[in-house]
Amino acid sequence: MDFPAPAFEAKICPPAELASRVGALPRPLVFTNGCFDILHRGHVTYLAQARALGAAMVVALNTDASVKRLGKGDDRPVNVLADRLAVMAALACVDLVTWFDEDTPLARILECRPEILVKGGDWAPANIVGSAEVRGWGGSVHAIPFLHERSTTALLGRIRGV
Repeated sequence: MDFPAPAFEAKICPPAELASRVGALPRPLVFTNGCFDILHRGHVTYLAQARALGAAMVVALNTDASVKRLGKGDDRPVNVLADRLAVMAALACVDLVTWFDEDTPLARILECRPEILVKGGDWAPANIVGSAEVRGWGGSVHAIPFLHERSTTALLGRIRGV
C-alpha cells in the first residue's frame, strides 16, 4: 500500500514562495527563527508561547551551513535541514516553516513583514535581528523567558558522556 506524504509537509515553504504563501495566513503574524537541531521541551514550550502571541506563526531555520558558521561544533547540526524542517512542520503551533542560509534571518523577516518578532529569553529585544524593521512598521518584539532550561548542546554532552 502506498501512503501519501504527510499533510504537515505542505507547511514547508521554500524561501522563494514565502512572500506569496504568507499572504494567506491570518494576522497578526508571529516570526521566529533558530537551528532547532534536536527538538526538546524547551523548544516546544517556547514555540507554543510564541504562537500564542498571534494568529499564525512562521519559523525560519538556519541551513546546515548557517548552523556550522554559528560555531556550535563541527558535528552540528546533528539533523540535516530537511529533517529539521519536517519535524518543525509537524508541530501544530507552526503554520509555515522556511529556511535561510545567511548568517541572519533578516531577508525572511522582510519577506514576511510580521507584526510580532520573537526570540528566546537569552536575547535582549533590542539585539534581535529585525527588531528595528518590525518596530518600524508598527510591530512588536518579544524575548520569551525560558520556562525549562534546556539546551541541545547540553543534551548532546549528556548523550556523549562529556
